[in-house]
Amino acid sequence: MPRPVHQFETNAELSAQLAARIAADLDAAIAEQGSATLAVSGGSTPRPLFEALSQQVLDWSLVAVTQVDERWVQETHSDSNARLIKQHLMQNEAGAAEFLSMKTPEDSPFAAESAASLKLARFAAGIDVLVLGMGEDGHTASFFPGASSLMRAMDPAGTEVCVAVQPPEAAHNRMTLSLATLLRARHAYLHIVGETKWDVLELASEEGDVALLPIRALLHSNALELEIYYANRN
Repeated sequence: MPRPVHQFETNAELSAQLAARIAADLDAAIAEQGSATLAVSGGSTPRPLFEALSQQVLDWSLVAVTQVDERWVQETHSDSNARLIKQHLMQNEAGAAEFLSMKTPEDSPFAAESAASLKLARFAAGIDVLVLGMGEDGHTASFFPGASSLMRAMDPAGTEVCVAVQPPEAAHNRMTLSLATLLRARHAYLHIVGETKWDVLELASEEGDVALLPIRALLHSNALELEIYYANRN
């Protein structure tokens, strides 16, 4: 199904506009229900977005922030999404928000699914604002083509909040919010940069196997109002 596309020349321009949009969504959720939830993705693309969002003025003390997915490493590890989010988002105005990491003490994410799902239970009913990314292989969250547990993680009728996956080539096993959880988001944004990812997105916009390009599961779902924020370059 067609999705609204907001196109920018640079990631900095995109980040300023998307940060303001997210802040307005969070503010509206707080006004309506007294609190708000935000789930964000890791990687290098959202860093300027996090920094712009951290300076938005709203009652961040009423916002709970979590991750869309996480590599199963210690929070001090350079590959930790929690570390990235804390360094670039949970600062300035947003420093007053509550951050709930996916990471639990279990050595393996496969042993931690129940604990992580319980820890993030408040996000199960419907995330107020969801920010997704996409890799050049068409993955989003930790829905990697060829990953173990992929079909269970991408079951739209699944009951788990979090599902562990083993990517076919990545260095670390991961925990991800399930597709069923993502589809309950009230506001959802896909943030991508660069022509290569745009080409992948166009291919995924055509009907096809979701296991080959997992982003298709979100692009073609009637359950999610997803908007695309695209920048030509960083």
